[in-house]
Amino acid sequence: MKGMVFTEFLDMVEETFSMDMVDDIIDAANPKSGGAYTSVGVYDHQELVDMVMELAKRTNTPPEELVKAFGQHLFKVFYKNYPMFFEGISDSFTFLSSVEDFIHPEVLKLYPDAQLPRFDCVREGKTLNMIYHSSRHFSDLAEGLIIGCALHYGETIEIKREMLDENSTRFQIIHL
Repeated sequence: MKGMVFTEFLDMVEETFSMDMVDDIIDAANPKSGGAYTSVGVYDHQELVDMVMELAKRTNTPPEELVKAFGQHLFKVFYKNYPMFFEGISDSFTFLSSVEDFIHPEVLKLYPDAQLPRFDCVREGKTLNMIYHSSRHFSDLAEGLIIGCALHYGETIEIKREMLDENSTRFQIIHL
């Protein structure tokens, strides 16, 4: 997993909790990398999972909520750092539908070693069916990104979620 995800997670923890909390979760998780992440490095995703679990213990917050909150944070970072991906897009469904065919190929140009999830999208009026495929099981992160996208565009949505198999989740996103 790209180091940018790790550095942004730790930034979110520092902003939301404290630098001491960052140190505590890194110490407790004892990652193989030593917890020194660079945005361009590649790290085992399990290190992020371990830090999330340590944060959940210390904050009495379900890990799913923490990861969804991180997804929302990460969407804001993507908007700030990659404004070109948002040019000419005026709503969340258009943006989300462009992830697989436009954004991911551009990400791979910037980061050829990135291991990205895959998204299959079908839009039906006020509903977008989005199937997330990944062996990393970060459906909560994907949901947080979806929520962050809707918030960015000032939209109210409802998300229904269904596990299709161990590596695939369907998100039914409904504009309200």
